[in-house]
Amino acid sequence: MARLNVNPTRMELSSLKKKLASAQRGHKLLKDKRDELMRQFMNLIKENKQLRSEVEAGITEANRYMAVAGSVMQRETLETALMLPKQEVELEVSEKNVMSVYIPVFSPKYRTGDADDIYSYGTAFTSVDLDGAILALSEIFPKMIRLAEIEKACQLMADEIEKTRRRVNALEHIMIPDYQETIKYITMKLSENERSTTTSLMKVKDMVLNQSHNFT
Repeated sequence: MARLNVNPTRMELSSLKKKLASAQRGHKLLKDKRDELMRQFMNLIKENKQLRSEVEAGITEANRYMAVAGSVMQRETLETALMLPKQEVELEVSEKNVMSVYIPVFSPKYRTGDADDIYSYGTAFTSVDLDGAILALSEIFPKMIRLAEIEKACQLMADEIEKTRRRVNALEHIMIPDYQETIKYITMKLSENERSTTTSLMKVKDMVLNQSHNFT
């Protein structure tokens, strides 16, 4: 806490009181923003944990199916089966404003809505385990997109929480105490000046009265 280097005048006192009120309002708003960001951040962390577990389990399952398919199919046949996919996906990226944080929103757009289009091959020369691997990957694909969306959102929100926390601390521990200390100092100096002026006026009054008595 440090006193600001200002002139102890009534005008400066009025200005500092306005700045203090503004800083206190800003402090409350920033604390509310920080708390709400933290609440939403923790919700995303919980969802992130759940999704990551599901995605990792899906990838493990797909790898298991693919390993079996690779062991029962010739390599050339496996590569040919996956060479020309029937389904196509485009990823549209937009933004969502969450407490002044612009987080990404990923929207997959599939070329067709036919669920069978995930299989780009016939079934005559392929293993059923390959179907299992393709299906497992297809089922976790939307979760992978959502997971990427959440992890980027968490990164951006964590940065904003840290910035907001620093601003709250600066207001709470530096700016507001400095304003309060300076206001206290100016108020004290003005009171001292008023007492000094009053004392001087009383002395002048006594001198005038004494002079008046002497003339009479």
